[in-house]
Amino acid sequence: MTEGEPSAAYLSLPANLLAGRVRALGELMRGCRLCPRVCGVDRLAGELGACGVGAEVIVSNYGPHFGEEAPLVGRSGSGTIFLTRCNLKCIFCQNYDISQLGHGSTATVQALADMMVGLQRRGCHNINWVTPTHQAPMLVAALQLALDRGLRIPIVYNCGGYESLEALRLLDGIVDIYMPDAKYGDNPVGKQLSGVPDYWDRNREALAEMHRQVGDLRLDAVGIAVRGLLVRHLVLPTGLAGTQAVMEYLASLSRETYVNVMAQYRPQYHAREVAAIARPITSAEFREAVAMALRAGLHRLDERWTGR
Repeated sequence: MTEGEPSAAYLSLPANLLAGRVRALGELMRGCRLCPRVCGVDRLAGELGACGVGAEVIVSNYGPHFGEEAPLVGRSGSGTIFLTRCNLKCIFCQNYDISQLGHGSTATVQALADMMVGLQRRGCHNINWVTPTHQAPMLVAALQLALDRGLRIPIVYNCGGYESLEALRLLDGIVDIYMPDAKYGDNPVGKQLSGVPDYWDRNREALAEMHRQVGDLRLDAVGIAVRGLLVRHLVLPTGLAGTQAVMEYLASLSRETYVNVMAQYRPQYHAREVAAIARPITSAEFREAVAMALRAGLHRLDERWTGR
């Protein structure tokens, strides 16, 4: 960043515009269309969407996290807030106790703001909203409160990649770093493994919109991310993740796209019920996935798994 540039985009957003975004995001919960499922239920009246959440904030846990990508972690950690439930139904989710079983506690928007400010005070480099899609209105309302109390560090939107363009456009100028999954390069696999019929179609739209808003990932002088797009792709057995299609699309957005090709797949939750994903990936499968990324022209690969 240049000298004098705000450390977070939302610091430059006029207060009345941020308040308008809070209201508009809240209205998306009335006849809910926060994500491409478009449940249509009135979550403001307490009805539950397919995500299993109504109008309340539900948080699993929060704190400095050192297991994220290096540009987010730095020396003091990423200030993660793990939101309970999810708009996807991934049968292999490694955090299924949070995303599918709903382990967590309700919190007020004020308490959510307290978490953000507290994480900043602990020295975290950013506020990392984990699985935020279905609770975005509450998160932005909490950000508005936290801003008045001195919050200034970047916001990371750490999501499953199944996003509504309408909701994403309301986050423009609020989110600094988008960190979506690109789970599958194929719609039928998304339906089989995550319970949505159009994952790849909606994911490509979302990735393009995120890149339009924040561009390629930018780092400061000590290697900490300040703005941009960082994409995660979990390699699945038997090539089910459609890695080649994913990498080619990411390269079409920009060959500077920062990608974490992830090797840590293990069969969890209901994964053993599907023969094709009932085992871990092999080292050969992972090496081929990395090779696909490189052949597509991508070169900013997360170093933890590539060994570079």
